[in-house]
Amino acid sequence: MTSPQQPQPQPQPGAPGTGAQPMPPSAPESATPPPSAPVPAPGPAPTAGPMPPASPELSTPFEQGGPPSPAAEEPGTMLLQAQAQAQPQPAPVKEAGTMMLQAQPPAGGHPEPRPLAAHGPGARGKEGGTMMLTVPAPPQAQPQLPQQPPQAPAPQLPQQQPVGANWQAGNVGYVSPIPVRPTHLGHALAAEWTKIRSVRSTIWTLGVMLVLIVGIGLLTTLALGSERKMDPLLAVGFVGVLLGSLCVITLGVLSISSEYGTGLIRTTLTACPSRARMLTAKAIVFFGLALVITTLATTVVALLDFAMLNGPAPSADAWLRSTVGAGLYVALLGLLALSVGALLRHSAGAISAMMGLVLLPMLLALFLQGESLRSLQKGMIEYSVPNAIATLYGIPFMSDGPSGWTPLLVLAGVTAVALGGAYAALTQRDV
Repeated sequence: MTSPQQPQPQPQPGAPGTGAQPMPPSAPESATPPPSAPVPAPGPAPTAGPMPPASPELSTPFEQGGPPSPAAEEPGTMLLQAQAQAQPQPAPVKEAGTMMLQAQPPAGGHPEPRPLAAHGPGARGKEGGTMMLTVPAPPQAQPQLPQQPPQAPAPQLPQQQPVGANWQAGNVGYVSPIPVRPTHLGHALAAEWTKIRSVRSTIWTLGVMLVLIVGIGLLTTLALGSERKMDPLLAVGFVGVLLGSLCVITLGVLSISSEYGTGLIRTTLTACPSRARMLTAKAIVFFGLALVITTLATTVVALLDFAMLNGPAPSADAWLRSTVGAGLYVALLGLLALSVGALLRHSAGAISAMMGLVLLPMLLALFLQGESLRSLQKGMIEYSVPNAIATLYGIPFMSDGPSGWTPLLVLAGVTAVALGGAYAALTQRDV
């Protein structure tokens, strides 16, 4: 690229008074820069003397070629040259390489340019006249590796479905800092035992039952004394067991109906969602408690009668029926009351129903008169609760009615039916 310079007066050859040498021929046409380069601002012409001879390897400043420019013949011309990296290309502006800023010597001086010392130290750095600006080469594309053929995916093993969190079984899910164990019937039994022994109704009802059974038996034994002969000898305890069974019936109803009345049944079923397990635990705990307390009381009365009364010695079957048999019968009555309480869910209604079941048949039979009602009256007396307890003690009201252990079996069947109905009602309806 050439920049316009101020014209300088050229001395004529052979003119007197001047010692200038004849000007050498101008630079070849190939030294003219491409017309597309920007034209620098005009400046004063260099006044320096002739430049030293150019190096042979840089004798041709522009090899890309281009149209000749008359400005190349003017002294002091600055040239901006792009030096290609490899072979010359028709469009040097687009190629990356070295940008060269060159000062054109005068026409009479040296015909070829010389590089300036701006390129750096070295052999060329010692020669002045050319300023070189380096443009970084464009990054070369990385060679692409041959693509490998796609591999078949490895077979995946079937994954198991995640197990749902079970807070009772302690499976996958929330990990509690408190040890979690799977619940079973033993936990429900422990809970029901804690409840039945910690309420005041249990102490009062069982305490009254013990007073009735043992107290009435002891008073009767003292009243009869050893002078009067008793046969059977253990029949004195019948009245105390009949009255004491009413207390057990009341406790059986309250053991479940009170939870419905106070709302504790919601907490019970939250802690033990299995309603069948809850009812089973209640039945086992209550039946066991009533059986143990009643059997102990009847055994104490039987021992007092045997020691203080006069009569024939009872047989083993008579001992079992008046102690264990009476305890089983009273405990079954309490379990029947528990079933009725689960069905009715009302304390007063369940207690009234059980009192009517125990006492009403015998009372109605006393008012049934006439030959046409004789069979009905007889049946009501034979299968009433007082007659069943009297049969266990060997003193039935009717000689041709059930005897031995039969009343106990009849009550067991009735209790099983009522308990089954309580299971069905508890699992089908809401709290």
